[in-house]
Amino acid sequence: MGEHAAVYGRPALVAAAGLRLEAAIESIEPAGCRERDEIELVVAATPTGADDDTEFRETTSWDDVLAATLRCREAWERYAAAPSSETFRALSEADPGHSGAAHLLRIALGEAEGALAGGRPPTPPPPIRLTVHSRIPVGSGFGSSAAAAVAVILAYTTYRGAEPSADELHHLSLEVERRQHGTPSGVDNATVIHGGVLAARRVDDETSGSTVTTEPVPARPERLRRFRIASSGPPAESTGAVVAAVRELRDRRPREVEATFDRLGALTVALREEIGGSADRPEAVAALVREAEELLETLGVVPEPTRRLIRAIEEAGGAAKISGAGSLAGPGAGNVLLYHAEPAALDEILARIAAAPGGDLPALRTYDVELGAPGARLEETV
Repeated sequence: MGEHAAVYGRPALVAAAGLRLEAAIESIEPAGCRERDEIELVVAATPTGADDDTEFRETTSWDDVLAATLRCREAWERYAAAPSSETFRALSEADPGHSGAAHLLRIALGEAEGALAGGRPPTPPPPIRLTVHSRIPVGSGFGSSAAAAVAVILAYTTYRGAEPSADELHHLSLEVERRQHGTPSGVDNATVIHGGVLAARRVDDETSGSTVTTEPVPARPERLRRFRIASSGPPAESTGAVVAAVRELRDRRPREVEATFDRLGALTVALREEIGGSADRPEAVAALVREAEELLETLGVVPEPTRRLIRAIEEAGGAAKISGAGSLAGPGAGNVLLYHAEPAALDEILARIAAAPGGDLPALRTYDVELGAPGARLEETV
């Protein structure tokens, strides 16, 4: 709870989902014409990263990675000084020829190496291979970019002999997220690092910039199990583009949008009490979910096909809202958070909607995942 409003200092309530991403750093022996500063980037279908299950492979160099990191940092500074669709587009084009996984992994390595160098000329290690394996759907509101940023930075800095604190890991991963999304709240990477259920709030300080304060929420597991996560299909735009559109809406209609953010903040505080307080009131939770969805729709981040799907769930006795940035156009809007006092009833509702004749609603893929799962962890391998 708290999407979009969290970017503007209102509270968010977030839960780590039990889907994992793994990043591994290993030295590779120079061979043949291999350059001294070579980097292999591998995105694999399984943790082994074998050739027969590789989804993506790129060979690059530290010179290229560090130059791209500097270009993206400068482009982000221009965007931060004058946020607009034009400056965001320039940010997205600052790493020519690279997007998605390639761009994110390059910038995560570059920011991590830059932090280790501490302003001195970097002395990168011998050739390395970075292999990433993820079970997290991309672009669906699961925070896949935050998970990748945290994992790559933690793996690389540890490989270089550093022991980053949670605060340092948060700062670095947020910088990577900024190059991807423009003005992220910082909530995603805080949740990836700490895990569990968190109450989070972005705080802007003139001297230290933006930080996110987090507090563990002792949510009751039996109440969390009434929630389900489903995908309505990938959004038509990136998270950064949707966030930029909401910013432009706020610039045009500040009083109305700020009031919406205030109300979303109040709903977030109320939901925190409902999932962890002494009273068990499922109907109150359903009402909070429904109102939050209504407010997000006024921000223009729920496309019409997804709105009709959510109305069908509500009419059948459930509650639902988008979970993540959403989308400006249909049919999909990423993840949808479903709620019902009787979890088994959700399966019946979704089955009836799917079987309805003549339906043209987005198909929902449900995920059977733990909410409040553990956060980032480090494993040494030989």
